[in-house]
Amino acid sequence: MVTMPAVTRHLIDREDGAMVELFQAQASTNTPSGAILFVHGNQGGRLLGAIETVNNGVLLRFCSALNITAAAVSQPGFGASGGPPDFCGPGTQQAIATALAFLRKQPSVDPDRIVLYGNSRGAVAAAMVATRVSDLRAVILSSGVYDLQAAFQASSQGLRWAIEKEAGVSSEAFLARSALHHAHKIQSETMLLHGRHDDRAPLAQAERFSNALSDAGLPVTLSVFECGHRIPREYAQAVLRPFLQKIFSPNVTYH
Repeated sequence: MVTMPAVTRHLIDREDGAMVELFQAQASTNTPSGAILFVHGNQGGRLLGAIETVNNGVLLRFCSALNITAAAVSQPGFGASGGPPDFCGPGTQQAIATALAFLRKQPSVDPDRIVLYGNSRGAVAAAMVATRVSDLRAVILSSGVYDLQAAFQASSQGLRWAIEKEAGVSSEAFLARSALHHAHKIQSETMLLHGRHDDRAPLAQAERFSNALSDAGLPVTLSVFECGHRIPREYAQAVLRPFLQKIFSPNVTYH
């Protein structure tokens, strides 16, 4: 009989005193193994936060399949994470960095093999975190935008309203949330996943970001799927499985 790992919930102090909610499924291994941290998307206004990855089985699936620690963090204003939502801004980026620091201290985690995985709104924030956290083994970004001002100008009224309400529309606000303009600061291997027919995050955003990372000398892969904003699980799995098996292989030495 196979024993499934338990999922635990943690509330971690952020530097500014706000709490960061994190769910974690720990690998069953006697030696430190890799870890992956998921950052959720907008969730259609439901504000579930990281519990979504528990309810849909993502944490247990990744933990069991790869024998790694799988975790998910709630962005500020989602789940039980404190602080107002700031549309992928400094508060959100600090919450993700706090979750990464928590994982790095776990005895079950090899700090040299931590992967950050952001989806949609989470990809916007995760890309920015990758510009300031230099020791990530890899970054996976799905259905994100990397030049927020360009996305704002081309987006629907609903998205424009959310950005204006949470972040403001100053040039400083856009720059603090646009990884395209900071691509040279990223030091981690990056995989981009994007739907060719994405009507919320145009494919051109991922193409421009991929080119910027490549120009900076970074290993980057852009996988484009015949779908819209939501990438079907079976599509993503086909490219994620070999990528993550390589990343988390204990027989590979990383420099």
